[in-house]
Amino acid sequence: MNDNLAVSHPGIRRLWQSDLDRLTQHFQRLDSDTRRLRFAGKVSDGFVDRYAESILSVGAIGYGAFPDHELRGMAELRELQNNWPRAAELALVVERDWQEKGIGKALFNRVIAAAQTRQIKTIHMLCLIENTRMRNLAKRHDANLAIDSGIMEATLSVARPSPITFLEKLYGDPCNILRANIRLDD
Repeated sequence: MNDNLAVSHPGIRRLWQSDLDRLTQHFQRLDSDTRRLRFAGKVSDGFVDRYAESILSVGAIGYGAFPDHELRGMAELRELQNNWPRAAELALVVERDWQEKGIGKALFNRVIAAAQTRQIKTIHMLCLIENTRMRNLAKRHDANLAIDSGIMEATLSVARPSPITFLEKLYGDPCNILRANIRLDD
């Protein structure tokens, strides 16, 4: 498959317990700055190993981007307990060499669709103020931004799901289905 097609359709799918090794390896490959921006501070290898396990547990949903058949970006949605209407927190990270290729945007959109089908009304994101990529994603989705002590909190309202959103939930990204069934010659 050619590289441009891989990046324009990064093969996003839900992560399962069987993906734990891939997820752990993904977090271990993050350079120190990307890891610091994702976790809002310096964290150890042991921390990211335990965190990977928590993403694949009850109460969290993870999605991964596989542009070259390796996990290069992931997003998670964690429902916030005891909130009505329903609310969740969104976080994502893309490996440095795969940033600025639309993978973060695609992951963000997939998690928004997941929130819609789960009837989540509000999504919260927290990040360091210097995390311009996350700030830009939040702005692109008309999030309300609040900044306090070097931390940005973005809050965005989730629209009602469309029929297409439910089809994507059932069958995944239509482009993934086509690619799986059509051979693309270079």
